[in-house]
Amino acid sequence: MFIYSLRAGTVKLLGVICVALTVLITLIAFVPTYSISTGAGDSAVSYSYDKVKNQDDVVNFLSQFGWAVESSPVEVKTVTLPAEFDKIFAAYNEIQKAQGLNLLKYKNREVTRYTFSVTNYADYEGTVYANVLVYRNRVIGGDICSADISGFIHGFEGSGR
Repeated sequence: MFIYSLRAGTVKLLGVICVALTVLITLIAFVPTYSISTGAGDSAVSYSYDKVKNQDDVVNFLSQFGWAVESSPVEVKTVTLPAEFDKIFAAYNEIQKAQGLNLLKYKNREVTRYTFSVTNYADYEGTVYANVLVYRNRVIGGDICSADISGFIHGFEGSGR
């Protein structure tokens, strides 16, 4: 005959684990996807920043802003955001904040950076790149920039189209 006894501490532990799993599953099921709206007069434009799983999804993401890019990326790289932001990275994060994003909560995380050549940047003869930072299938940051040293950098909605 096999006898197994449970102490009250074991029962409580199992109960806490079950409750925690139930809460976690509920949160995962009901956490909404997010989009950022920018108002322009009476009409608001909404952009989707989630469900970005591969380079085709990044191309579709950029097209929301009117950017046409080459179908193949110039570079796809895994980068680690710094644990502490220096002056340059803090200034870059200000560009992200201006477009409704913030890299502070992704410090010291590995993200995927997709870099594409922009083909429809108006009134500029040089090479223009679109950089998109993706973490867990969600765009968390990025920019449109020139390849020149004395060039420019701005958010996804910047001028040039």
